[in-house]
Amino acid sequence: MSAFFSKFIRTAAAGLAAAVLSFSAPVSAESLLDEAKQVRVKTRPIETFHIGHSNTEFGKLTFLGGFEILASDRKTGGLSGVISLDDGNRLLAVTDNGHWVAATVEQTDEGAPTGLSDLRYAVLLGADGKSLRARWGHDTEALTLNATGLYVSAERNHAVYHYEWPLLTGDERMLGQLSLPKALDRLPRNTGIEALAAGPAGGLLDGKLIAISETTPSDEHDFLGFILGSDGAEEFSIKRHDRFDVTDAAFLPDGDLLLMERRFNMKDLIGLRLRRLPGSDLKAGAALDGEILLEADFNYQIDNMEALAVHQNAAGDTILTLLSDNNRSLLQRTLLLRFRLNEQ
Repeated sequence: MSAFFSKFIRTAAAGLAAAVLSFSAPVSAESLLDEAKQVRVKTRPIETFHIGHSNTEFGKLTFLGGFEILASDRKTGGLSGVISLDDGNRLLAVTDNGHWVAATVEQTDEGAPTGLSDLRYAVLLGADGKSLRARWGHDTEALTLNATGLYVSAERNHAVYHYEWPLLTGDERMLGQLSLPKALDRLPRNTGIEALAAGPAGGLLDGKLIAISETTPSDEHDFLGFILGSDGAEEFSIKRHDRFDVTDAAFLPDGDLLLMERRFNMKDLIGLRLRRLPGSDLKAGAALDGEILLEADFNYQIDNMEALAVHQNAAGDTILTLLSDNNRSLLQRTLLLRFRLNEQ
């Protein structure tokens, strides 16, 4: 989350007081976070994406539906990274204050979300069994999964944590941390790795992670990206446009990278953008730009959109799940939105 966005929300709250994996996981998630704390949850449906309009087609995307998540415990707010499991029936998310959040997504055969149940959360633990919060390593922003386990990024101290999979109880300790490149030291502590995506199995990036910085000093600078692997790190860049910042990324079935961006400032107000980057171009030294699939502003049902997951349903459709980070604020909403990508 950008420092400006956080400051704006705190200011607005004071004024008021005075006047969200790239693919479905290859294992079952039926017992996910089995011993975690359960939370009461309700949902409020979102029937149209474009406020006041009934259209569902937005370029290559079809809006399937969504809802606002109303949970009884604020610790399940602040959703910043997500993976979609079991053909979209389950999700695992991470919050920006160091919690796992799991839930069942009730959906139609098409993938349209109709409700949420079995919501539960647990604290992310370090290798010593203490919470990440105990060592100020809890500013967790992104989540991804590959054959070697779960990976979570933290932007405050530029870290990528490794956890085993599956998370059967929620009490699993961190396995370790990845060695990260010195180039990350060029980024401010609160604008580090905001997007993390596991390379597609069987492809050139199999076994590697793609990590992307949240922002840049200005639109004249590019986003900093890294290809992280056991053989070290390679750097690439992504062109920044129109004061948007990066919030998440996930690979599409064809190997392209889907980038989610958010904008929030006094000039532009709130915005969401989805950009598709050619996976074949993702290599050391590359300068990427890509195709805009979706752009939305305050006229659409969005909030502080931070988490993105991609899965394929039983029919082979590519489904996008977007979550918003409400900063645990009464002025914001936790939204779950679903879209179908109609052209690969």
